Amino acid sequence: MEYQPTKESVDRHPVPEWYHDAKFGIFIHWSLSCVPAFAPTDKGDIMEILRSGGSRALFANQPYSEWYLNSLRIKGSPVWEHHRKTYGPDFDYYEFAKDYNAALESWDPAAWAGLFKEVGARYVVLVTKHHDGFLLWPSEHPNPMKPDLHASRNVVGELTGEVKARGMRMGFYYSSPYDWTFTEKPITDLAVSLARVPGSDLYRDYANAHWRELIDRYDPSVLWSDIGYPDGVNINELFAYFYNRTPDGVVNERWGQTARLTKYMILMPGLRQFVNWYAKKLWLQGKTSPPGVHYDFTTPEYTTFSAVSEEKWECVRGIGKSFGYNRLEEPDDYMSVPDLVRMLVDIVSKNGNLLLNVGPKPGGEIPEVQVDRIKGVGAWLSTNGDAIYGTRPWTRAEGRTNDGAEVRFTSKPDSLFAILLESPRGNEVTIESLKAPDGMRVELLGGGAPLDWEQAGGGLTVRLSGRAPEGPAVCLKMTPKPTDS
Repeated sequence: MEYQPTKESVDRHPVPEWYHDAKFGIFIHWSLSCVPAFAPTDKGDIMEILRSGGSRALFANQPYSEWYLNSLRIKGSPVWEHHRKTYGPDFDYYEFAKDYNAALESWDPAAWAGLFKEVGARYVVLVTKHHDGFLLWPSEHPNPMKPDLHASRNVVGELTGEVKARGMRMGFYYSSPYDWTFTEKPITDLAVSLARVPGSDLYRDYANAHWRELIDRYDPSVLWSDIGYPDGVNINELFAYFYNRTPDGVVNERWGQTARLTKYMILMPGLRQFVNWYAKKLWLQGKTSPPGVHYDFTTPEYTTFSAVSEEKWECVRGIGKSFGYNRLEEPDDYMSVPDLVRMLVDIVSKNGNLLLNVGPKPGGEIPEVQVDRIKGVGAWLSTNGDAIYGTRPWTRAEGRTNDGAEVRFTSKPDSLFAILLESPRGNEVTIESLKAPDGMRVELLGGGAPLDWEQAGGGLTVRLSGRAPEGPAVCLKMTPKPTDS
């Protein structure tokens, strides 16, 4: 199919099977912010701060270290205080580029790609330019404000080659609406985040050229924009261009455009308060972009859903409270392996993927605690991946055992997987509201021989061989599928 530069045309693009099947990807935030590597950790994650304090509190106490420059521009913020004490009041953030590039010589992209393959990721999304404007590839379209603001190695090209060589898909994040080299005004609340998108032809042409260059030069499978896109552009032209080159590519939903008049009106006192209230409400519901734009999947941030979503979605989050490396984060700030596994299972049961972030240090070292966590997820997937990869939601996502333990369901054409989110308490388990067909086979993934079972009222009782298995989630495979009784 040849796509035309209209929303009607690109809306016909189907979500490709590979993306439905993949379930688990790795996100990489590696900007200049990894040099100072500082953000407050004592206020909670982004959703906790937003819920308890509102959007002004969120930006003043931003837990994302990759927002360091914006936080630095907010007088009196923890980052502003830290920067003055550590580097002095006149130290320019962009001086960190010297340290970043000096350390970059030791980076090993093959080691990264090998790790991501080992932990079971099926795709990788690299931040090619975050809001600070630092480019991770040698663009033919240099920054008009700071022409030398780029990595000393072609991070995008080198990593893309290593990822694709290992059979994984490659995707690119690009900060479409923001480039803080184009303004010195900070973002202080959600309303201002819409109004601070550069509106000049210079920036619009710059962002458009970068997206085209990334597509043409590196052939990505995922286009991952953040927060929005400059107005005055028919964004469907870019989508059609991408799909006609890469029919099985996907784009996320964060391409919403704010008109120039709307940007002006947003900052009016009464309307600004309303916009902050409404934007907060939407963010807490997992909606991260205005409606009306084309997309293949949505990207709730640090948020999951309570039921199966008809739309394909992708939960995006760090293992800790930040995406970029934050030296203040302690092991307790990171999710545990059991919690990560249970979150992955819950997301997959509801038609989602998990894009889990790592934040490398200068030089490319991924912190040991992050490596430990993603390897733990990979170890679980190596045994239980049949219940995750290539599955689709069942008629319902959630269930329970007769002793109150939570269950999540995933399915394949001939099988149902019941995934227990805690280890069984004895050597048998009854899953409520399942009706099994005659001759059904039940097996424990990684457990070998089929298990005995019987219909127990409206539920299914499975007898486990020997000692009940332990682990963050225990997977039972039933073939052919039982029905929802």
